[in-house]
Amino acid sequence: MRTGFICRFAVIFCIIFSGNIFGQVDALVNVKYAEQVITVGGPEADIQGYSSEKIQIALDAINARGGGTVKLNPGRFTVIAPIRVLSNTSLIGSGKKTILEKCDGFRTGFIIDADWGMLKAAVKDVSGFRVGMGIQIYDDRHNGGWGVTTAKITDIVGNVIYFDNNTMHDYVASRNGTISNACSIVEGVKVENIKIANFVVEGNKRTNDYLNGCRGGGIYIFKSQNCLIEGVKVNEFNGDSFSWQVDENVTVRNCEASYGDGLGFHPGTGSDSPVIENCISHHNKQDGIFLCWRVQNGIFKNNVSYENGRHGISIGHQDTDNIFENNHIYENGQHGVFFRNETEQNSGHRNVFRNNIIENNGMSAESYGFYIGGVTHDITIENNIIRSTGKGNQAAAVYIGKNSSRITVKDNKISGSKKVIKE
Repeated sequence: MRTGFICRFAVIFCIIFSGNIFGQVDALVNVKYAEQVITVGGPEADIQGYSSEKIQIALDAINARGGGTVKLNPGRFTVIAPIRVLSNTSLIGSGKKTILEKCDGFRTGFIIDADWGMLKAAVKDVSGFRVGMGIQIYDDRHNGGWGVTTAKITDIVGNVIYFDNNTMHDYVASRNGTISNACSIVEGVKVENIKIANFVVEGNKRTNDYLNGCRGGGIYIFKSQNCLIEGVKVNEFNGDSFSWQVDENVTVRNCEASYGDGLGFHPGTGSDSPVIENCISHHNKQDGIFLCWRVQNGIFKNNVSYENGRHGISIGHQDTDNIFENNHIYENGQHGVFFRNETEQNSGHRNVFRNNIIENNGMSAESYGFYIGGVTHDITIENNIIRSTGKGNQAAAVYIGKNSSRITVKDNKISGSKKVIKE
């Protein structure tokens, strides 16, 4: 009897207290296993300190326990590298009092070409870099879209920077080959079942290089599924505020994209079943909401897009079968809703717009409430308010290009401009 008791006690002791189960994680985090919550920031937190490194320690620890929540206390956290959220994990702030701020930017040129597949680059000046920092690598030929390489620095030896992601192209020193520390603030890459919520991102765009939205963003999701982003504000990021690419079932709710130098919200590259709901996009240099390639079966409702430099909403390459309801699109630089010029095979067909307010767009040039270009067909525009009240230069409610067809415009309340122009 006593022998059995000792054996059972030994098993329980091993399950609860064994430091070998999680390796060094237990030495870094003072938290009970069963709670599956790790707090970061401030003297009372499980992990003290206000930096992206501290947040990453917590995320790695909660991942080692099989998932859970990392809770960010109020405070201003300095970000030097993308904070990587892992599967079955939540990163939750304390609302507006939790601020993730990008560190100052730094860039340098190559001494030697950084060829395809390399994990290092010899550069002119390493003084602004340190181990663990996020970087992007590019040259004049490969400086946008998927041409940029993003990575983290793993070591610096002399003037050679080592990093954790193979270069995606040949980056040539004579073509202004460059490494800069521009990076995403929070990202999920090849993950599932994550939540990112309740904090503010300050992008510090004044000192940081531009980072294109295919390879990064204030919040960036890539090749992932079942992700929720809620209650996050991204301000002054030098790139896209929110970008997600090659994903399924990404929901962005109650978020704000403001004063960025890229796009506000950028679902793209085969994003299936996205949801953007109750979000605000304003004063961004490009479009408020940009559907990139193959954004399909999406729901976009109760959003506000205003005073963006280009279009309120942009739709294009195979962006089909989406629903737009109860959105307010106003005072954008160009068109309220813009269908880009695509072939019939690649146009944004079968999109529906109901109960939206589209008004006073064309703040920088003559534009339209809806501009339908390309060989686009089967678009429904019904029960919307489309008006011009004196601001902007919204010349007509709907412009239909000569190659577009089966455009249904009905039961809309149109005022202050021409109703429909058919090229």
